[in-house]
Amino acid sequence: MPMHAFKTVTYSLMHLSVAMTVAFVLTGSWHAALAIGLIEPVIQTVAYTLHERAWARASVNRGGATGRAGAVSP
Repeated sequence: MPMHAFKTVTYSLMHLSVAMTVAFVLTGSWHAALAIGLIEPVIQTVAYTLHERAWARASVNRGGATGRAGAVSP
């Protein structure tokens, strides 16, 4: 497995465990914690994608970081 893929997997597991722990502390229920822990990363991924698209569109509308119309900076 490439290192960047392994890093992504370990980060995802850490994110899941943190979300579940916080949910358990707040609710006292492992069932609710598991549900929240599984649902939250999916919603976060969708929100991140929408956020990135909005920033890319704003960059294009402003001419990008290079000043060229239509250029999108990384």
